[in-house]
Amino acid sequence: MTRSSTPRTALGRGLIAWLDRRTSGVGLVVGALFVAAALTPSLIPRSPEIQGILAGTCFAAGYGATVAAGMLWRYLQLPGLPDRQARIVVPLMGLGALAIILVFLARSTRWQNDIRAAMALPPSEGAAPLIVAGHGIVVAAALLIVAKLLAALVRLVSRHIARVLPPRPARVLGIVITLFLAQQVFSGVLLRGVVRSIDTSAQALDALIPADLTPPTGAFQPGGPGSLVAWQDLGREGRIFVANTPDPDSLTAVTGRPARQPLRVYVGLNAAPTLEARADLAARELERAGGFDRATLVVAMPTGTGWMDPAAIEPLEILHHGDVATVALQYSYLQSWISLLVQPEYATDAGRALFAAVHRLWLERPPEARPRLYLYGLSLGAHASQQSLRLHEMLDQPVDGALWVGPPFVSPLWQTLTAERDPGSPAWLPQLTTGEVVRFTDGRRADIGDGPWGRVRIVYLQYGSDPIVFFRPDSGFRPPGWLAYPRAPEVSDALRWYPIVTQLQLAFDMAIALEVPMGHGHLYSYVDHIDPWVAVTDPPGWDADRLAALRAHFRAREQALAAP
Repeated sequence: MTRSSTPRTALGRGLIAWLDRRTSGVGLVVGALFVAAALTPSLIPRSPEIQGILAGTCFAAGYGATVAAGMLWRYLQLPGLPDRQARIVVPLMGLGALAIILVFLARSTRWQNDIRAAMALPPSEGAAPLIVAGHGIVVAAALLIVAKLLAALVRLVSRHIARVLPPRPARVLGIVITLFLAQQVFSGVLLRGVVRSIDTSAQALDALIPADLTPPTGAFQPGGPGSLVAWQDLGREGRIFVANTPDPDSLTAVTGRPARQPLRVYVGLNAAPTLEARADLAARELERAGGFDRATLVVAMPTGTGWMDPAAIEPLEILHHGDVATVALQYSYLQSWISLLVQPEYATDAGRALFAAVHRLWLERPPEARPRLYLYGLSLGAHASQQSLRLHEMLDQPVDGALWVGPPFVSPLWQTLTAERDPGSPAWLPQLTTGEVVRFTDGRRADIGDGPWGRVRIVYLQYGSDPIVFFRPDSGFRPPGWLAYPRAPEVSDALRWYPIVTQLQLAFDMAIALEVPMGHGHLYSYVDHIDPWVAVTDPPGWDADRLAALRAHFRAREQALAAP
């Protein structure tokens, strides 16, 4: 019996010794608490797969932060847990961490279903916790293995440095060098490689022309006969935007009144070798097509992929019976949130170049012959559009107004206006003194502010559940203002702020901000653009009954788009 039990005893002792030496009991508990916080709701409902990836990332973050703190504790030679106690406490902490995770896994489905119900989504299936756990284990293990490899590299570098420096300075310098090398590899090799791959794939997709998408035949349309821009140089999103221009009959069918065919001008990334040349080409094509002879002219900035949102442009064209010209310029192939992280200057440079080119030709016309000039942008395009203006232009010959939809959190003007909002107004729906120039709406209110407008009218349309708008770089260390009560209608009461975890939740939310029904997150609806455009452009002849009929028309459109 003694001989047969010896291997088991040795194995048990070896396991306890390994846990004592290699595993942080406090790290397991902190990691479990991070997982628990990650399973609570945020702005966007998450699939079990995304939830699992987030949970695994949070566990690794919590465990890693605790291990790093422990290293600093030991470096300062502060007292620690005796070995005998550690052999007992570490396994118990592991069991406690497992219990925490199981309890919150059981509750996570209900939390997610509460958000899904608010957005009219079907509930998650019963197997969701198992899927979350499976993905979380894989992600956490992978991240911890990477951390172990980095720790081994720290020890290797430190040993070499210790040949010429004392052990402690060598250790610190080894950590600094390893972190620097890791950052360089991640940002310089992995991140750039991934972005380059995505960009190349998107560029190839941009060049494809479906057989059912034919060039326009009208002489005034971009890509058509006599156009300065070739059909293939509009890019994929530009061709879709131009090809889907509504005709006068379709506008009349909605309004019951005579209409013109709207003018849509778009220039893709391949149309000219430089940004300035593309912007100049867009302005000249706008002039050739008669855009400066329309009553309303909109300088629009698309999203990062070049997409122009029909939910924004079509309501405007209907409200003005087609007497609208819209000019847009592509600046990227990447999704807005990726472009925002790796190349934000592309958007701002493009916005400035396009506005300057169009504004120059607009100023050449007599004041009485100029169309009313407006700005529009969605997502990263809203950021670019806000940056396109210069102070002297607004003081000298100001634009008539702007509609900026889903402005990203990096937008300086939006940040200033939100920070300087009237006391008592929520961060997700600011109010500004008399509201004569700038007003905010979430699309749920027909009345966009009270009182008269000034010379310039600017409206921000933003949903309270839009993480592109409400992500904050410091949300890992302080609660964002939009969490205060009263909250936006679609923001869960169960949403709480947790250090570090909330920032990770919002970062994941940004990546899936379009994976929601229209009217939530970063997917803005047709109906919710109507009142902002009415407020900004003041189209004549639209009373309450006609506007109600227009909303009903677009609600039917949205229902048709949502149907399987």
